[in-house]
Amino acid sequence: MAAPCGRRKAGRSTTLNLAHRLVCRSGPWRWFVRRRLVPWALEGLNLGENVLELGPGPGLTTDVLRERVPRLTAVEIDPRLESALRKRLGGTNVEVVRADATALPFPDGSFSAVLSFTMLHHVPSAALQDSLLAEARRVLGPRGVFAGTDSTPNLAARLAHLRDTWVPVDPSTFSRRLGAAGFRDVAVSKGPGEFRFRAFGHRERSGLKAAPSLSLPSSR
Repeated sequence: MAAPCGRRKAGRSTTLNLAHRLVCRSGPWRWFVRRRLVPWALEGLNLGENVLELGPGPGLTTDVLRERVPRLTAVEIDPRLESALRKRLGGTNVEVVRADATALPFPDGSFSAVLSFTMLHHVPSAALQDSLLAEARRVLGPRGVFAGTDSTPNLAARLAHLRDTWVPVDPSTFSRRLGAAGFRDVAVSKGPGEFRFRAFGHRERSGLKAAPSLSLPSSR
């Protein structure tokens, strides 16, 4: 579904302003994703052998994830981004699929983990966000984990998303939404400007600790 750098979904436009598009491809953001964001989001988690990433956009998170897991499937709806990722990652352990994360083309229980990084707020409505959560649960194996991050709603995030598609996700209600999608043992933890989440297809002990003190940006 909606990744960080603009796309069109079922006739609905998802847009990002120029500054936002530049940031999500920048060297500093690449460093931050590799050194801070992904390690923070996945701290203590076992992702298993077959992992799905939703909305990779330009693939900065994909580059980090493919070094951590044996097999990675990246679902991207934007045809230009999907084509670029497919060319760049050809011959690696990544399969790039053009698809809509609210209607995934995979059988039930296909993946050991499903991941989403700072992209849920670009999904055009809360209803579609909930559809994405339900699909993530459907394709997740019985002992798998759904994990990731998103921006916390605040004035800085709103200013950064001027003329963007921006449907903020409230971390205080996100646990309930994950539970409604069928997840168990849900944990949500806030950091500066971001929150991380993990939820299981089968009851587990998540061991989610309090968020460390990170200099997280409010959006990407």
